[in-house]
Amino acid sequence: MSDPKTFTAGPGADARAVPVRVVVVQGDARPAVDATDEPMVMTVPHLVIRELIAFLGLSLFLILLALFADAPLEQIADPTRTPNPAKAPWYFLGLQELLHYYPPLVSGVLLPGLLIVALVIIPYMRINLERVPLPTRYRQRTLLVLWSVLGALGAVSYFTGAQPVWPFIGTLALVGGGMSVGIAGPPNWPAVAWLRARSLAFWIFTWFLLTAAAMTIIGVFFRGPGWAFTLPWRDGIYY
Repeated sequence: MSDPKTFTAGPGADARAVPVRVVVVQGDARPAVDATDEPMVMTVPHLVIRELIAFLGLSLFLILLALFADAPLEQIADPTRTPNPAKAPWYFLGLQELLHYYPPLVSGVLLPGLLIVALVIIPYMRINLERVPLPTRYRQRTLLVLWSVLGALGAVSYFTGAQPVWPFIGTLALVGGGMSVGIAGPPNWPAVAWLRARSLAFWIFTWFLLTAAAMTIIGVFFRGPGWAFTLPWRDGIYY
């Protein structure tokens, strides 16, 4: 039988440098363990504190904006004169723009419902939990599958809508271009390495944000009387 190992107790606060220690806890005190190399952190307090800081910062920005900038109010409502175009508040203009392409049942019920369900489900899917970066082993095959899927989605959007949904198709092409650069770009470029490290869930949510932003911007600035497409710097329409 080998000789038992002997340990010498001594002061120290780093549990990683001295993994075997004698710890004396008095009362309600707890030993301080500071681990900075954990790949994941707890929601409380790490995420909640960051969300609280972001909320307070946004609230302060909105308060300052309200103090120094007046709301662009129009004249008193007149029931005998309907504005053309009749636009919803800006945060609903993305949905109103979507109504321009699809029937109300599709634009107002099916598509928003599917997006809400997707935003609820995607955080629990394996692609989000593992956060796997873009594959680079079989580049040609991966690019072929990627653009086949994006092309199919674009074709469905183009042929099913009352008009071609160019914001939808354009954001698909933009996201596909970013993914393609991450897959096939030079690996020694920092920007390419950053794109390659993004997971599939990141690209899905990026596409959702880009599409929502594009629909809202078009509805706010580029829709004139009769919901016709217009150029605001030419026709002076900014409402």
